[in-house]
Amino acid sequence: MLHSLTLDVLSIQDTQRYADTLASCFTEGVVYLIGDLGAGKTTFTRYFLESFGHEGAVKSPTYTIVEPYHIDGRNIFHFDLYRLDDPYELELMGIRDYLEEDHALFLFEWPSKGDGEIPMADITLRIEKTEDEQARKFTFESDSKRLIELIQEHLNAKR
Repeated sequence: MLHSLTLDVLSIQDTQRYADTLASCFTEGVVYLIGDLGAGKTTFTRYFLESFGHEGAVKSPTYTIVEPYHIDGRNIFHFDLYRLDDPYELELMGIRDYLEEDHALFLFEWPSKGDGEIPMADITLRIEKTEDEQARKFTFESDSKRLIELIQEHLNAKR
């Protein structure tokens, strides 16, 4: 059963708070980031990585497909599959080597383009644009009811 939590994002500070929250509740596994071009997937990723202690630029790996980060002993891999023509391209680029990393965190933008070659998500973040250009709607989805509850509890504690 899929469990979800939908949140209004009215400012960049909200994006940062929700990224911090996810980083506090989810430290290894697979995250899917779904949203239209310009929705804020890479912006969310930047704040998410900063929550773990990353300093410096976070660029969208649109052309490189993957951007690896080693932060405080943790391996985090940010994939952007937008430019893939065929999911098999991931096999050719050696995705299995990345996926064999123990206790790693994987973020996949445009996961539908990796169909059959990437692992299923532990949590999905759907980012929807709204009529207000600055606002967004975030929906966290997971088969884990407990993970969604942890996110909600963390947000409630920070109010």
